Amino acid sequence: MQIQLIDNDPALHEELAIRLQSSGIEVCQSDVPDANSLHQWHTTADLFVVGQHAIADSLAQVSRHLWPKPVVALLPLSDTAHIMQVARDGAADAHPRSASLESIAQWLTKLCEELVSREDNKPVASHFRHDGCDLMAALQRHVERAASTDSSVLILGETGTGKELVAREIHNLGSRSARPLITVNCAAIPDTLIESELFGYEKGAFTGATSNRIGLIEAADGGTLFLDEIGELPLPAQARLLRFFQEGEIRQIGSVSNKKVDVRMICATHRDLSTLSARNAFRQDLFYRIDVLRIAIPPLRDRGHNILAMAEWFIQQHAHRLGLPVRPLSESSAEQIAAHDWPGNVRELQNVIERALVMSEGNSLTLSLSRGPAGPVQDSAPLTERHQGGSTSESSEASEELSLEDYFQRFVLEHQDSMNETELAQKLGISRKCLWERRQRFGIPRNRRRTA
Repeated sequence: MQIQLIDNDPALHEELAIRLQSSGIEVCQSDVPDANSLHQWHTTADLFVVGQHAIADSLAQVSRHLWPKPVVALLPLSDTAHIMQVARDGAADAHPRSASLESIAQWLTKLCEELVSREDNKPVASHFRHDGCDLMAALQRHVERAASTDSSVLILGETGTGKELVAREIHNLGSRSARPLITVNCAAIPDTLIESELFGYEKGAFTGATSNRIGLIEAADGGTLFLDEIGELPLPAQARLLRFFQEGEIRQIGSVSNKKVDVRMICATHRDLSTLSARNAFRQDLFYRIDVLRIAIPPLRDRGHNILAMAEWFIQQHAHRLGLPVRPLSESSAEQIAAHDWPGNVRELQNVIERALVMSEGNSLTLSLSRGPAGPVQDSAPLTERHQGGSTSESSEASEELSLEDYFQRFVLEHQDSMNETELAQKLGISRKCLWERRQRFGIPRNRRRTA
């Protein structure tokens, strides 16, 4: 978080910089801009403070020039007339300059916290910093159009591109924003529980059903239901979900009556549902129901210089959250960001920035991209062939460097048709939960034809 102090008082700047540094807030100073040069005046600060010596001549012009960024004022006097005047000139808030420096610092800290909180309530703000990126500008337009309707939305994108954040933005901008947004990760719920989780159940419907429980669809009544990774939904649950789409009604497990539920549906997947439909792995009629408005999120590698803008935004956010000073990227780090392929997309970028903030020494951030996530396996040769390669030192070295990630992917792909999830986990020496997490990480879908 950065504050720009517009004042000719260097002592004030120095005192505020010292007091706010521990809160991760950087204070920069600039002289009062001349009216003729104001159009050439650019800054990247988050909050602007106009000092008492600049209020009379510059506050109104600065506020107009910087809008919609927030501008506040330090008042020479705290009487009602001065407060009303700075409000008319565009100041979002004001504080008397005669107050103690500690009081002024606390006021500015509170304003910065409110700004961060406001950004947190706009989850895709970082994604929509398109900065001339046509792909992201188009995404923003599509989200705004989708938010203006109640039609079903299908969000497509690679893992880590921010599908849930886009769903939240559609909900927050729409007419249902005051009602709940219920998020369901279809891949994280076991097949045997998915229907009871979505539709609820009545007491005595099955062993362990000791009381009535509403489902997640009913919990979203009046609001939005976001089904993430809908491509992982088992076929029986797809059939029940289709009926809900058609009738707008649900029936709890163990019940003989239907309930009307008013829910706006948003679904997301990283998989090709049309291909799954052709293989009878996803119901085609359900696909047509959810695929009304389609929003495709571009992968990070296709966003050009927008990646650097996002990196700078994440630096601000994570530095504030961690209580660390905001530092710029080193020149070499900026070049690395522009050249990297970003297989983990936005999620990977956030992790890289956070790691750099914690680990970097000096006045700039140095990135470490060498341990990026493993990409999909390109070589289709059996695992044994990798170990039986040629006898040259080069091939021997390559075999020795076979990673655990490569081994995991190959083993699962080769054996998932003949083993269920429990057997796979036992052979790999990991838990079923760990097996699922690694499937998610590497984008390996479960074989739904087999059970535990």
